[in-house]
Amino acid sequence: MLHALLGIGTHAELMGHPKIGASWEGFALNEVVTHLGARPEECFFWALHTGGELDLLIVRGLQRRGFGFQHTDSPRRTRAMHSALKNLHLDRIDIVHPGPRTFVVNDRIRAVALAQLFEDVEPLAGL
Repeated sequence: MLHALLGIGTHAELMGHPKIGASWEGFALNEVVTHLGARPEECFFWALHTGGELDLLIVRGLQRRGFGFQHTDSPRRTRAMHSALKNLHLDRIDIVHPGPRTFVVNDRIRAVALAQLFEDVEPLAGL
């Protein structure tokens, strides 16, 4: 619907549009939430007044999952991710990206290919 409202009719137009990142982020975020089986009240956006943010924080009981979304084949860690790991007591942050493979960025940050989401990211435990 977003693409229709923006007048985007072809893949080439989409790839050159300034809203491609936001469009892809929304799509990928929905895929993650659906795959994990997260309820709306378990999903949060987290931000600091200094500008750092985490695109998706999912909390279910003692489980805390952090996700970032980057429309690039070579996702990178950010200072905000390190802050989120510390302040939110996350074991790991997954950066979801459109690239072909999942790989380790550092010891607590992983880049997850959206195409590998079902294989590489385990659903939430319990309800």
